[in-house]
Amino acid sequence: MAETYFITGAQGCIGSWVVKALSERGDHPVVFDRSNDSRRLDAIIDDEPLSRVRFIVSDITDQTAVLSALEESGAQHVIHLAGLQVPTCKVDPIAGAMVNVVGTLNLFEAVAKTDIKSIVYASSAAVYGMNDDDTPLDEDAQCEPSTHYGVFKRTNEGSARIYFLDQGVSSVGLRPLTVYGVNRDTGLTSDPTKAMKAAVLGRPFHIRFGGSTDFQYVADTAAAFIACADRAPEGAFVFNLHGDAVPVEQVVKIINRRAASSNDDLITFGGAAIPVAPSMNDAQIRRVVGDLPVTPLENGIQETMNRFALLRDEGRLETRDLEV
Repeated sequence: MAETYFITGAQGCIGSWVVKALSERGDHPVVFDRSNDSRRLDAIIDDEPLSRVRFIVSDITDQTAVLSALEESGAQHVIHLAGLQVPTCKVDPIAGAMVNVVGTLNLFEAVAKTDIKSIVYASSAAVYGMNDDDTPLDEDAQCEPSTHYGVFKRTNEGSARIYFLDQGVSSVGLRPLTVYGVNRDTGLTSDPTKAMKAAVLGRPFHIRFGGSTDFQYVADTAAAFIACADRAPEGAFVFNLHGDAVPVEQVVKIINRRAASSNDDLITFGGAAIPVAPSMNDAQIRRVVGDLPVTPLENGIQETMNRFALLRDEGRLETRDLEV
């Protein structure tokens, strides 16, 4: 039986893939986003499933609007993805806190006033900060975030725990690291995806960081959010997500090998490592929620580049992100 999902930030990268998966399986996504720019949805979703999507253009920082939209949606599930990324939070911490912290509180307050009583929200591996140990981090590892963004996400995890203790609102916060795939076009960790797009166009691109990080294909990230919305038990949980923890150099080699170019140096990389521990342990989510899809790195890169090539051939490939 089809159900309704209230999704904030669904015009973004992970949100667009959540909407894609839900609409393609016959459910009804209600998109709550301050943007009415549907280019990311159009890039990955066909017309028929997209027709099942309902749009509400509003602001997560408006408490009254959030509650009204959630009540009117008739949703059985809530997936909260609205947020400002690391660079924006660094430039304007107050705006970052308003969206990432106050916006999250607004949604928890709204959920507490409905019959839904559960929410899945985006935290981040940025809550950890840097770690010199190569051992994959589990959820009990010390959190010393090195960015405002990481601090805001850690705050949300604490708020979620209190909402369960005080009001019985169950929740799951998910901590992805370097998500890649079509529509990943903002923030430093979007560089590998931009490199895939540039390679399809035969254009050089330089990834601005080195070292190793935990790469996860965006379709797998979206599937994890949906699985937690569907199956997570009562409580306030925080789970790591994990894909392939590999050096950036390996990703660059795969992209260059799959690019239709004779230039082996079409895609390059260099710079400091991302200031987040490079590998996550996802044993806990698999134990509590169950099996989740895992797309091998080579396959995910190939699927991403194939989709970019299709959009290129159709004249629909967005390239403004490559100019930034």
